[in-house]
Amino acid sequence: MAFMVLPHKISTLLYGFNPAGEVLLMHRRQEPNMGLWSPCGGKLETAAGESPHGCACREALEELGYVLEPRDLRLTGLVSEEGYQGQAHWLMFLFEVLRPLPELPPPHPEGEFGFFARSALDGLPLPQTDRERLWPWFWQHRGGFFAARCVCHADGRLEWALEESRPGTGGASAAIVSTSHD
Repeated sequence: MAFMVLPHKISTLLYGFNPAGEVLLMHRRQEPNMGLWSPCGGKLETAAGESPHGCACREALEELGYVLEPRDLRLTGLVSEEGYQGQAHWLMFLFEVLRPLPELPPPHPEGEFGFFARSALDGLPLPQTDRERLWPWFWQHRGGFFAARCVCHADGRLEWALEESRPGTGGASAAIVSTSHD
């Protein structure tokens, strides 16, 4: 398979919950995902040598106003996207925030926040890949770990592979659990 020479971008996503178990999402005012609800997060400061955990803690402070330490986070997923929108390759670290978030953060220039029950996610405008892949895998692997890869084709097809799976319920890990073509 031919590969595309594109910049590689690295980001973190934060999956935080309030004491009632509702997940915190941001209604985005900017791209990516403008007009959609998604976890907060942001790009690693690679020039500064920032780690994924350091980025997640910095983003929590900048976007949520919460001071987090690396020990407050659990790496739940790692997702690579090859050729996203023909513009870049992405490597995304998905972190669950282990401490309950006590209150709704104030609005941020990038968007407004809301807490939602898991069942309410079906009625929200979410990014397609979040709805179809990331949320199902997050729930399945909460407390465990998964690694996934998506090849984004020029014709809009997405080719997904779950490359590692350690479900949070204590299931066995497996290499290349599933591959699908959307």
